[in-house]
Amino acid sequence: MIERFLTQTHFTSEDDFKQNLHFILPENFNFAYDVMDAWAEEEPNKLALLWTSERGEEIRFTFKDLKEQTDQVASYYQSLGIGRGDMVMLILKRHYQWWLSMLALCKLGAIAIPATHMLTAKDIVYRNQRASIKAIICVNDEYVTTQIKKSLPESPSVKILIAVNSLAQISHSVPEGFHDWNAEWKKAPQFVRPEHVNTNEDTMLMYFTSGTSGEPKMVAHDYLYALGHLTTGVYWHNLDENSIHLTVADTGWGKAVWGKLYGQWFAGATVFVYDHEKFTAEKIMRAIEKYHITSFCAPPTIYRFMIQEDFSQYDLSSLKYCTTAGEALEPAVYEKFYHLTGIRLMEGFGQTETTMTLGTFPWISPKPGSMGKPNPQYDIRLLKPDGSACEDGEKGELCVKVGDKKPIGLFKGYYRDEAKTLEAWHDGFYHTGDMAWRDEDGYYWFVGRIDDVIKSSGYRIGPFEVESALMTHPAVVECAITGVPDPIRGMVVKATVVLAKEYKERDKESLIKELQEHVKHETAPYKYPRIIEFVKELPKTISGKIRRVEIREKDNHQS
Repeated sequence: MIERFLTQTHFTSEDDFKQNLHFILPENFNFAYDVMDAWAEEEPNKLALLWTSERGEEIRFTFKDLKEQTDQVASYYQSLGIGRGDMVMLILKRHYQWWLSMLALCKLGAIAIPATHMLTAKDIVYRNQRASIKAIICVNDEYVTTQIKKSLPESPSVKILIAVNSLAQISHSVPEGFHDWNAEWKKAPQFVRPEHVNTNEDTMLMYFTSGTSGEPKMVAHDYLYALGHLTTGVYWHNLDENSIHLTVADTGWGKAVWGKLYGQWFAGATVFVYDHEKFTAEKIMRAIEKYHITSFCAPPTIYRFMIQEDFSQYDLSSLKYCTTAGEALEPAVYEKFYHLTGIRLMEGFGQTETTMTLGTFPWISPKPGSMGKPNPQYDIRLLKPDGSACEDGEKGELCVKVGDKKPIGLFKGYYRDEAKTLEAWHDGFYHTGDMAWRDEDGYYWFVGRIDDVIKSSGYRIGPFEVESALMTHPAVVECAITGVPDPIRGMVVKATVVLAKEYKERDKESLIKELQEHVKHETAPYKYPRIIEFVKELPKTISGKIRRVEIREKDNHQS
């Protein structure tokens, strides 16, 4: 499959990859037709999607099944009035209908906007109004449907509501005003492909950012965005047709299309889904054991919970390759997981606005805690505030050089927000807003968001540097580093810490001193947290990212 889209498909070294990764760009590329339907023709009986649930359910979809069912779903949505350019919000948790819907909307040229089931009515109103959403396809959960109904008086663009029952509630009725997906979709007429579906420049997918600071922005991606993820699945995840891949991500988060859709099916791998409500390491590890998962990707938080389990109680021998992204990886987590499994965690970095921009590819030896090296489909630069290039060892902003042609995988811009687009994308560069530094071997190291960097007594301290040091202490389960205003130093470092259960009853004053001394020994002493606060949990966005801005606002309010 990938030979249709790359001039060279096998790489043996970093230099080989850098010099010879070249895409073949089809005219009017459409992932659903040009990849998925092509697989259905070439390998109709190959297992494409293995969907399971914590309730013991299991459905196996071959590429032929997906071709037939996505055609049927496309016809169903078409019959309800959904077509090219229409905005469609998907709130489907991990129901298999998300995959059918994503491909069906792609076949129609409609714009998919995945969203989390944790949105409130206010969140939904904001999204409906900002994106002029026409249809909402959602799980038939009381909370979700209630929030949607509450949003409708302030959402004049919304014309179509569709509710999807899970297998466990297949006979449940849907609320008034909602179409019943389960009762209606198979009754649609035979699908006829629209005469003109899309151009490469059309918008295929939109995500609202997680809103770690300010209101969420709408990130618009064109049809080549899917092609940009070929490197994610084939080279970073290191997948092939024999792989069974599990990425732990809710479908409302951008990581889902990184790990559960585009790149994996370019490789012809089987996408494994475990539909569950509340994460536990035990559930995920049992699923890996039962279904012989070969490839696994999760944010560092998941690995943190996994390494606290008794690995002797699980058979994870099927696992061959593991990757991590979504936040920076603490070296302590890498080392413990490697000790337990013999598998090296291969880190990657990207944003909602991009595909993977930096990664530890199979031919690169990982340095624990490093994001890896640039993906050659992006021209990565580290820039100082004055726009000049950083030397090795200097901290700067990660930027993408944009020449005459936009790199494959980079977003089109922030929808309906030219000011925000120009703020991030100017003078020939896309500015990620992330700080990093590069070592003498060309590896990149995450420092933090520019807004999160702490300036104390003339030093610039990245939150991740201190968080990594703290995380090597067994008392710390999670932590967030922020700056607190100080009349002498300008700012001082504060650590907000979630303690491991066996440390919760310890004397807090002595524990604070112990953690401070620990950080002084793990990293440069000037970075140690002068203030430490213990909390039950850290404030997070609905996609699970730590909201340091909320901690800062609380501290500023109290002071």
